[in-house]
Amino acid sequence: MHSMAKLAAVVVVQVAVISPFAAAQLRADYYAGVCPSLEAIVRSSVKQSMVKSPISAPATLRLFFHDCAATGCDASVMIISSTGDDENANDYTLKLEGFQTILDAKAAVDSDPQCRYKVSCADIIALATRESVSQSGGPNYTVELGRYDRRKSMDRSVRLPHPGDNLDNLNAFFSTLGLSQTDMIALSGGHTLGAADCGFFKYRIGGKDQSMNPSFDAQLQGTCAKQNFAFLDDVTPIGFDNFYYRNLQNGRGLLGSDQVLYTDERSRGTVDFYAANQGTFFSDFAVAMTKLGRVRVKTAADGEIRRDCRYPN
Repeated sequence: MHSMAKLAAVVVVQVAVISPFAAAQLRADYYAGVCPSLEAIVRSSVKQSMVKSPISAPATLRLFFHDCAATGCDASVMIISSTGDDENANDYTLKLEGFQTILDAKAAVDSDPQCRYKVSCADIIALATRESVSQSGGPNYTVELGRYDRRKSMDRSVRLPHPGDNLDNLNAFFSTLGLSQTDMIALSGGHTLGAADCGFFKYRIGGKDQSMNPSFDAQLQGTCAKQNFAFLDDVTPIGFDNFYYRNLQNGRGLLGSDQVLYTDERSRGTVDFYAANQGTFFSDFAVAMTKLGRVRVKTAADGEIRRDCRYPN
């Protein structure tokens, strides 16, 4: 009976993650009749944000994952609660540049009379993320649209992978989002952009983690003595490519949850394949991002289109 109860719980989780009704409302041309210039507007706005700051692209990508992984792709991550009980109540190291990228894109969309107050913040996050990836050299994939915005944000809703997670823990977390191990490894390739605070990996340096390349260990010790962060991919830190996987092959994964994808034989083959085949990585990343974008999508029945992404209407 206990095993049956556990199985039932898993089934319930999977059904809740991707509602067939909600997923059916998503389509690439959702706004074609009301905001035909939407993608061009967001593309131009994101380009300007990336010129202003190299942090914009990785910060926006991280924002999308955080949003979808917490309560679904519903822009709840953007809400500022008067009580402080929102998804940023604790320090999840989400960067201001990511939030500003979305706010600027929303302002640009709403400046078009055809589009004003007709496009959800959740869809703007999804589009801005695609632009951040493609304008950094990554795949220019199709984005499904039609999400509504959640009306509230709660810190207790946030459950994210830990930077020290092993493969089993990573797979368990991503399975709750309806994602496979291959999806997880492809999405992890997003760590080809951006940086991590030293506190997330300091426990590994100084010879404490034998899976870390000794020269990389020494490099990180010197880096963290001078500043509080290191690039996730120090070869091409602002370029979206497959060097992340090549780094893992050489023991140069920054986070423990990155390097474990190579040290664990069950996932090593996929890392090797992506390291040798950037096109396949790009294709699988696009598929995984599309699946992630369908997680717990809100509809008109349980959501809204926010006028200001920071506050419910």
